[in-house]
Amino acid sequence: MEKLEVPEMPWTREDAFHPPAGLAGLRAGPPARVRLPSGQTAWLVARHADARALLSDPRLSSDETRPHYPQLIPVPPATGTLSFLRMDDPDHGRLRRLLTTEFTVRRINAMRPGIERTVAESLDAMVEKGPPADLVRDFALPIPSQVICQLLGVPYDDHEFFQDRSAKILETNAPLEEGARAMGELTDYLASLVDAKVREPGDDLLGRVAPGIAEGRLTRDELVFMAGLLLIAGHETTANMIALGTLTLLVTGEWAALCADPARVGATTEELLRHLTVVQFGLVRTLLEPVTVDGVTMEAGDGVVISLTAANRDGAHFPDPDAFDPDRAQGHHVAFGFGMHQCLGAALARLEMDVVFTALAARLPGLRLAVPVEDVPFRHDQFVYGLDALPVAW
Repeated sequence: MEKLEVPEMPWTREDAFHPPAGLAGLRAGPPARVRLPSGQTAWLVARHADARALLSDPRLSSDETRPHYPQLIPVPPATGTLSFLRMDDPDHGRLRRLLTTEFTVRRINAMRPGIERTVAESLDAMVEKGPPADLVRDFALPIPSQVICQLLGVPYDDHEFFQDRSAKILETNAPLEEGARAMGELTDYLASLVDAKVREPGDDLLGRVAPGIAEGRLTRDELVFMAGLLLIAGHETTANMIALGTLTLLVTGEWAALCADPARVGATTEELLRHLTVVQFGLVRTLLEPVTVDGVTMEAGDGVVISLTAANRDGAHFPDPDAFDPDRAQGHHVAFGFGMHQCLGAALARLEMDVVFTALAARLPGLRLAVPVEDVPFRHDQFVYGLDALPVAW
């Protein structure tokens, strides 16, 4: 009876450019119980201040092996953890430290010339084919895929394989067996690649980390799932930010402003990250001990869903939060999460977006939609929000 009284978590967007309207009502009060599509119940946290506080609170666990760990959707039998994303310390810290030198600001900035070259080549190819073009297929997806492949040491020739498997893994409406099969196939592929890096390390991220297996710093399986996390997150999130960001700039009129003043690109990128927040369903945790937020006590063992999309539209922190305004004072959005699990690739994603929007605005200031905005296919059924296609002309 109690389960039936718990409202369903707001899941469906009424407007493709805004989070589900129900999140605003939940944000108006303290954390509230919601029922997840998986059938579990969990506390939904929607306020910006609460999200930041809980994401840095050691009383919340990311360990998916704990009893009652909340799953947003029904999941198939476990095929392996997503590396440190679903771990607590000390294992989380041990694995994350193996990557910190790979994602320093200095190392990421050193990648700029290569990223600029990749962007220019992709633009050349798209322009040569002529309009209309699909900005997702011809530009937004190839660029981060090539960048993450170069960083990791994954052959880009295999991009169709891993892009297809990644999409199936992230799809919320796919049959459980299909998602499990895609995960298994991607895992087998990456295991073979890791084995090759163990034999011949090479000068790439996987090659530099692979010797740690023999040194006892991590296991083969840990590196395989680490590679899977980096590969999926490294191209899916940035590709969708590029495509969805371009569409947002076009429909809001901010494209012309960016073309007229390329110095706006940094602020534009930050506002796109806040406004769109493509990790659309939130981050999940389990409470290790009771935690009280806004007068509500959540008990040990309870599940928590922290809605990044709701937090980034919190009017108590961002004035006029539903407006897209690159000129707003930056207010520390949580698009990359916060705390010990904050996205390692944040600096890389920002750099890619800055380079992409600078080059695209300089080369194609006349960029426009080739179809009515109502005909643009949004990815409502994916954990990473975005577009399946973006027909454009110039």
